[in-house]
Amino acid sequence: MSEAQPTLHNVVIVGGNRIPFARSNTAYTHVTEQQMMTAALDGLIARYGLQGERIGTVAGGAVMKHPKDFNLMRESVLGSALDPQTPAVDVQMACATGMEAIGSLANKIRLGQIASGIGGGVDSASDAPIVVSEQLRTALLELNRAKTWQQKLKAVTKISPAALLPQAPGIGEPRTGLSMGEHMARTAAHWKITRQEQDEIAVASHHNLAAAYERGFFDDLMTPFHGLTADNNLRADTSMEKLAKLSPVFGKSLPQEATMTAGNSTALTDGASSVLLGSEEWAASKNLPMLANFVDFELAAVDFVDGAEGLLMAPAHAVARLLQRNNLTFADFDFFEIHEAFAATVAALMKAWESAEYCKQELGLEMPLGSIDRSKLNVNGSSLATGHPFAATGGRLIASTAKLVAERGGRALISVCAAGGQAVAAIVESR
Repeated sequence: MSEAQPTLHNVVIVGGNRIPFARSNTAYTHVTEQQMMTAALDGLIARYGLQGERIGTVAGGAVMKHPKDFNLMRESVLGSALDPQTPAVDVQMACATGMEAIGSLANKIRLGQIASGIGGGVDSASDAPIVVSEQLRTALLELNRAKTWQQKLKAVTKISPAALLPQAPGIGEPRTGLSMGEHMARTAAHWKITRQEQDEIAVASHHNLAAAYERGFFDDLMTPFHGLTADNNLRADTSMEKLAKLSPVFGKSLPQEATMTAGNSTALTDGASSVLLGSEEWAASKNLPMLANFVDFELAAVDFVDGAEGLLMAPAHAVARLLQRNNLTFADFDFFEIHEAFAATVAALMKAWESAEYCKQELGLEMPLGSIDRSKLNVNGSSLATGHPFAATGGRLIASTAKLVAERGGRALISVCAAGGQAVAAIVESR
């Protein structure tokens, strides 16, 4: 006996909201991740009149999360104006956290498991968790287990003065010990990415973001928070000449010339974002706008430890599979939103997609994916200008891209690389 197939629903992006992103240790130095996430949610709730509404699921997370925030999204929901019966799920996929949260919610809506969802994320480099040394941790656990004063004294004597020093969160890849920047410097050298290419991408990001602010593009995508009304990482007056004065910060130990600077790399950033999704039926029943369709998304991972791929090259694979499944080519897209972890990341991915050898050997394609028209790339600025609060970037990208295609029409391709050699790519199109 055959089972009935579920009815599939179109998934619409109603809109999004984020707080302005802030460079770490500036505007949000003393703000918690839960406070930021709740602010992003409440701004979204107020914009679309969702006070007291029970949403199908809220999903998101943080990369640098305190142990006490084990239920971060649920606590953020409980602190918001949503119905407290709204369930919430914590998700973590490094820099692709928000994209994975939104994509998973879209699948649930498509299958009819839920009618609505809010996805996003938050991160704070200013309020990063500080951990104790392994020696101190082990001694404290032994002290906790001790029954007698002699046992307690023995545990305490195992603590050396050096063990009392706190440890900041590690920024290196556990498998290699290299930072993301050092990994990217190796990839940039492999693809022969020049300093000029990177600085051009950085300048365009800042200028495009400044122009988007000037024309009011973000007015209904953002709510002020702690005195900020715009991303404070934005440098509207940056130029090739100014960036040329910066010294390299990554790749200085490589035989090739170091090209990656603070100006063409993303800064540590604090912020939160949220995106409202729903079925067409649900959005219509609430008389809500439908900016765009969330069409499909794809995850990918590469072997950056023992293989030949660079740490941040997984988007090349995610995009290739996503396009194949949807029978699309680059020519079918009007806009491209490639997360600017580093300017070199964007340049390397575009060179990879243009390379017949790479596309055949690494992606299994008979032909290269082709070139991307720079006039269609990150047209409202991206992470080099806004900053990159890891888990919040996906929500920023999805919300702003949905509004972009709603205003101009067309189809957009989004990709986000992530630590651990992973990535998420997605397709959003106008209605």
